[in-house]
Amino acid sequence: MKHDQLLGHLAVAGAYTIFGLNLVFCKDIANSDVLSPMLLFTLRAIGAAGLFWLLSLFQPKEPVARKDFGLIVLASFVGLFVPQLTFLKAITISATIDASVMHTLSPIFTMFFAFLFLKEPITWKKALGVAVSFGGVLLLIFNSVHTEGAVSKTEPWGFVLLVLNSLSFALYLGAFRKLISRYSVVTFMKWTFLFSLILSLPFSAREMVSADYAAIPHIVIWEIAFLIFFATFVAYFLIPYGQKRIRPTLVSMYSYLQPIIATIISIITGLDILTWQKLVATLLVFAGVFLVIRSRAAAA
Repeated sequence: MKHDQLLGHLAVAGAYTIFGLNLVFCKDIANSDVLSPMLLFTLRAIGAAGLFWLLSLFQPKEPVARKDFGLIVLASFVGLFVPQLTFLKAITISATIDASVMHTLSPIFTMFFAFLFLKEPITWKKALGVAVSFGGVLLLIFNSVHTEGAVSKTEPWGFVLLVLNSLSFALYLGAFRKLISRYSVVTFMKWTFLFSLILSLPFSAREMVSADYAAIPHIVIWEIAFLIFFATFVAYFLIPYGQKRIRPTLVSMYSYLQPIIATIISIITGLDILTWQKLVATLLVFAGVFLVIRSRAAAA
C-alpha cells in the first residue's frame, strides 16, 4: 500500500471512529430535549464554518472557480445539510444500535451510485448482498418496533430518516469526488459549511434567539462541544482528506466501525440493549455488505 493511500485509510478510520462516539453523544443530547435537531445542526455549522474559515487564514489563498460554486452548494446540501439533519432527527426516535447498524448500508448505496456515475456493473454477488442486507434491515425493523421498553425501540419514521441519511451521504461520496479533488480540504469545507449554515438559518433563526441556553446541563454542553469540534470540524476534515486518496467505496466501508463502537458504549452506559434478534440482523447486514465489497474487489 502506498504511503498516500495509508494516510487516506487512517484519516477515514479516524473520522468513522469519531462518528461512532457521535452516535452515543447525539442520543444523549436528544434525550435531554434541550435543543431541536435543526438548531443543533445550525450550531454545528456555525462552529465548523468558523473553524475552517479561521484555519484558512493561515494557508495560501485559494480561489474557487465561479462555475464550481453551484456544485459546492449542491455538495453542501447533499453531503452536509441532508445527512446531518436526517441523522439528528432520526436519533431522537431511534435506538443507538439500530442507527449504527443502518449506517452500514452506506457501502451498498455507494455501489449503486458507482453504477450510475461510473457505469460499474452490478454482479450477482452485489445483488445477493443487497438482498441479504435488506433481510437484515427488515429483521431489525420488526424487532425494534415490537421491542418492549423505549430504551431499545426505533420508530418506523426513524428508519426512513436513517435510510435517507445513508443515501445522501453515499451520493456525496460518489458524485463529488472530482470536485473535492480540485481544492484543498480547508477551502472546500469552509465553503460547504458556510452554504449549509445559510441553508439552515431560515429554519432555525427564531429558535436560536429564543433558546434557553442556561438550562442546558453541563454534561450536554460538553457533548455538544464534542459534536461541533470533533464530529463536525475534525471528522469532516478527515473525510475529504481520505476521499482524495482512496475510492469512495473504501471510504464508505469504514462505516462498519460505527456499530462496533456505538454498541459497546451504548450497552456499557445503559443507553441501549443488545438482543439476539439485533445480533442476527447485524450479522445479516454485514454479510450482505461483505458480498458487495467482495464483488467490487473482484471487479477492480
